[in-house]
Amino acid sequence: MFQAVATPESLSKDEYKALEPALRTDLLGAQIQLIEEKPFSVIIVIAGVDGAGKNEAIARLQEWMDVRHVICNAYDAPSEDERRRPPLWRYWRDLPANGQTSIVVSSWYNEPLRDRVLEEIDEEELNRRLTAINRFEQLLADEGVLLLKFWFSLPPDVQKERLKPLKKKARGRRILAEWTDIRRSAKAQRIFEHAALTTSTAAAPWMVIPSQDPQARDLALGRCVEMALTRRLTKSSPVEAGDAAPEASADTAPASSEASCGLSGALASVDLTRSLDKDLYQEELAHWQAELAQLTDKKAFRDMSLVLAFEGNDAAGKGGAIRRVTRPLDPRRYRVHRIAAPAEEELARPYLWRFWRRVPRLGHTAIFDRSWYGRVLVERVEGYCSEADWRRAYGEINEFEAELGAADTLVVKFWLAISKEEQLARFEARKEIPYKQFKITEDDWRNRLKWDAYAEAAEEMIARTSTPRAPWNVVAAEDKRHARVTVLRTLCDALKRAM
Repeated sequence: MFQAVATPESLSKDEYKALEPALRTDLLGAQIQLIEEKPFSVIIVIAGVDGAGKNEAIARLQEWMDVRHVICNAYDAPSEDERRRPPLWRYWRDLPANGQTSIVVSSWYNEPLRDRVLEEIDEEELNRRLTAINRFEQLLADEGVLLLKFWFSLPPDVQKERLKPLKKKARGRRILAEWTDIRRSAKAQRIFEHAALTTSTAAAPWMVIPSQDPQARDLALGRCVEMALTRRLTKSSPVEAGDAAPEASADTAPASSEASCGLSGALASVDLTRSLDKDLYQEELAHWQAELAQLTDKKAFRDMSLVLAFEGNDAAGKGGAIRRVTRPLDPRRYRVHRIAAPAEEELARPYLWRFWRRVPRLGHTAIFDRSWYGRVLVERVEGYCSEADWRRAYGEINEFEAELGAADTLVVKFWLAISKEEQLARFEARKEIPYKQFKITEDDWRNRLKWDAYAEAAEEMIARTSTPRAPWNVVAAEDKRHARVTVLRTLCDALKRAM
């Protein structure tokens, strides 16, 4: 693949001067339209052999564009904080907002390639990581991100000559990575080509930039970016580009099917009559809270992290259950995230971004009151996303949770279930208690009108996202005491198995 394009490419100074002004005009014009309309974001991945002039090409590209809207993210070895989170966390954290362009150097490809060249992983593990990268890039593309990947190539003899002055300049200091040393060139080339062929997809193809001539290299990069931008801007619409979804209404919300009232599944089969008397509740609550405190205080817990997702019917008691969970935890090591409608900065990025950025480090806990399942629940029912979006989300969510699990994060998910009649009774009670009135909103009453549609969505969600690594725990919550103890006991059991 790389050798096929390793042919001499050069431009005279006069040719370069003749071509550059038009390119700069076209590129800047496309970028200004991107900035003003904000239909999508752009990620430019720069990779390739040492000595190909990647940094110089990036500098020239930034010179041609409005640098105020261009972010360059260069990644070295992971910091201590980054090592204590999943490998993809730092890349999710830095995703650009719509209208912005991110240039990524030493990207998510570096670690797996380095590890394979140095034989720290085998080919099977490399392929597993490349498959995860494909899923990551496909998700970005599906969410409207324009992902451009460039490989800067050089023939081995040209690279060798280019690296000689760099080594002299180093004067004993290491300025080139050990794994990209010319001595490993042939081996690295084979591995790089395998990785490029594996990850050159319809959603994110690799584009090879011959880099023998710096001026031809820079013009090729700039023109490729301009053409991709112009093509996407021409065909993009606000919905395709991931802009804020329209306000939901009775007309935009999908109607529930007639079969939804006769559902059969995890929710339909839960025994809502289960209860716990007050004296036994106090005894059980104290026992399981003490158990949870001991488990999270163990040394083994410092080598893992914990993510709890609470979903369920409105007024099912999620807040009360969360308070009983947090009571025995070290307040310095947990965060509760109440997930409401996405903020403007969240709407401007792929929907999983706001959850990835909240992933806890090892030894810490993140508790989500509502979660990433909003895409297949409220967004589905209320029409805030397309059917294609929420249908695709099941696989994306399963992959997200699998990435967490692979990084020693225990994911425990609860659905708190109550009947429609019990919900109404709790709504009415909240109206009468001053310090609970804030809990009841017009949206809560409106959502009751779509009870069947939400039940149908929840049943499908549980069926399609209850995996061996992250199963759903459906909790009968008609009796709050029973629900709280069940949540604590289930959590402790999951922690003991994981530890």
